[in-house]
Amino acid sequence: MARDPLNFPRWLAANSDRLQPPVSNFCLYDGKDFILQVVGGPNTRNDFHVNSTEEWFYQIKGSMLLRLIEDNQIRHVTIREGEMFLVDANTPHSPARTADTVGLVMEMVRPSDNLDCLRWYCTKGNHSEPTLIHEESFYVSNLGKQLIDPIERWRRDEKRRTCPKCGKVEDPQYYN
Repeated sequence: MARDPLNFPRWLAANSDRLQPPVSNFCLYDGKDFILQVVGGPNTRNDFHVNSTEEWFYQIKGSMLLRLIEDNQIRHVTIREGEMFLVDANTPHSPARTADTVGLVMEMVRPSDNLDCLRWYCTKGNHSEPTLIHEESFYVSNLGKQLIDPIERWRRDEKRRTCPKCGKVEDPQYYN
């Protein structure tokens, strides 16, 4: 059955309190093939998400920084208000949003046997390439809710945040 149209500005005015850190997202549509989330700022994530399918970002209000790992280097992409960006499948990416920003993220529904992954990298050591500190994989049924537990485990456990190469301890969260 087809859904009714959604007046997004009206929805956002009435529901902005649902966009809370650490992820600051809310699922607007969870269809057979696609998931559409509204994501607000600020968020406090310093993980990189790895998804086996593409993700589409559209920035409605303000700008956001999307950190990507490509060719074994971290690349910073600024997505400004009115711009869109497609993240290739299996590209580690870390969205950083400041206060009073809003965007949409569309993802494909994952097959039931598909694993998503969160990765954390060392930013304090003088490494020539991204150095993995910690990784957690999980099957996705509700991404917004399922991201919270791995992020909280990361924040609470200094051992998870300690770089195996340089011994430096990563901050528990990202500050914009």
